[in-house]
Amino acid sequence: MFANCTSWPEAFTDQYRKEGCWKGETFGEMLRERALKYGDRTAVTGKEREISYKHLDRNVDQLAAGLHQMGIRQYDRVVVQLPNRIEFFEVIFALFRLGALPVFALPSHRYSEIRYFCEFSEAKAYIIADRDAGFDFRSLAKKVIETVPTLQHIVVIGDGGKFQALDQLYQDPIDLPNIDSSEIVFFQLSGGSTGLPKFIPRTHDDYIYSLRLSAEVCNLHESSVYLAVLPIAHNYPLSSPGVLGTLYAGGRVVLSGDSSPDEAFPLIEREQVTITALVPPIALVWLEAVSSRQCDLSSLEVLQVGGGKFGSEAARRVKPVIGCTLQQVYGMAEGLVNYTRLDDPEEILIHTQGRPMSPYDEIRIVDEEDREVALGEVGELLTRGPYTIRGYYKAKEYNRKAFTSDGFYRTGDLVRMTPEGYLIVEGRAKDQINRGGEKIAAAEVENHLLAHPLVRDAAIVSMPDEFLGERSCAFVIAQDDSLNIAEVKAFLRERGLAAFKIPDRVEFIDSFPKTAVGKVNKRSLRQMVANK
Repeated sequence: MFANCTSWPEAFTDQYRKEGCWKGETFGEMLRERALKYGDRTAVTGKEREISYKHLDRNVDQLAAGLHQMGIRQYDRVVVQLPNRIEFFEVIFALFRLGALPVFALPSHRYSEIRYFCEFSEAKAYIIADRDAGFDFRSLAKKVIETVPTLQHIVVIGDGGKFQALDQLYQDPIDLPNIDSSEIVFFQLSGGSTGLPKFIPRTHDDYIYSLRLSAEVCNLHESSVYLAVLPIAHNYPLSSPGVLGTLYAGGRVVLSGDSSPDEAFPLIEREQVTITALVPPIALVWLEAVSSRQCDLSSLEVLQVGGGKFGSEAARRVKPVIGCTLQQVYGMAEGLVNYTRLDDPEEILIHTQGRPMSPYDEIRIVDEEDREVALGEVGELLTRGPYTIRGYYKAKEYNRKAFTSDGFYRTGDLVRMTPEGYLIVEGRAKDQINRGGEKIAAAEVENHLLAHPLVRDAAIVSMPDEFLGERSCAFVIAQDDSLNIAEVKAFLRERGLAAFKIPDRVEFIDSFPKTAVGKVNKRSLRQMVANK
């Protein structure tokens, strides 16, 4: 479909179909089948309303008709930036049925990122909420549509103002195009270690396979109730097993506006939630909050923790404090997902980040020369398989570095494997900061800093943090002494950088330590800030 996307070689596609990994099912068909099977059973419970499988399916058809009349066609790219609301599901499934391709932006993204997503994807439409968490997305959309020539439509949940209101688009259903399950269904965004995020093309075949396996590993079924406290456009709460895995299993999704115990704990009690997913910093907050809250959390069977390494001492507290099984999750939007199993011994649950969920996941752990290391030694994780991409969208040169000649994805993560086949994550080879599960590409922030007239050079590194795992520190070489920390941070905010990417600390420095080949020695910089 897209010349700028690398697909699986024919021998692999034949194998994955023969082995039953890819069953030729599309997302539109998946929802239709669930609607026929589950009818009036609740699919999603939101803050202000809930919706059944039957009504979700009907609304999706009606919205697809309205989007089609507006001019959205098969293969059109649409940037979707929505909070945890029922309309998220109506929008994405309507686009799936049209064969249009959502680009999943996160609610925290701002002008710098959104403009890039729209430009790079040549998006025809941008879909937003009117306001969320005190931010007016319509003002952001106004700036973006003025600078991106391909962008024709802004669609708004709520008060559209001068833009198209979503609730005016629901119309009588129309004949929809036939969608091939092997085609791209949406684009996710990489954590990114070299500048702005890369676009990750996912197909119906590969993503539905990942949902099916995730639902099996996590023991999801019709009575499962999944609480989404993380932004559902992110791959982890979307599919591991996430909201889509829950719908695949016929369960019920409960949406939370945020992850705070004040909002989440009452939802667990009221909605009888059985499973939810957190990143390590939020898990630590929950562990501390349980003793001071009166909510009954006894329905909760599984607490997933992923998006960053969960310390073993904190992991050990989950069962006695919250009363449920811990499941560690380690994966990536590019594909591979690892889980601890629900019946694993405690030492595996506490000390490892899981093992691959598919028998067709292939793993290599290699040294800097791509030689496989001995079992138990640390090396970079390489992987390929039926739901791991073979290349980023429109990134031919970068793909040569990010993938081996035989199709293994270089994750950039340093891991070691236990004799039982479980992975323990030890760090990253890539220049990326993991701030409480939010990935920050050092190069992107450095590029923004270098735009300041008083910044001669800049380097972003991680610094250890007990709560978030890592925070970011900017080392700045200034042109003169007039530049201060407040001005640096204000400049980045004015450039529309997401709040989590603004450096937590700024250090002014006269010169950078260098490696033997003259590169900035970021290891030395990390050590400097760690010592402070």
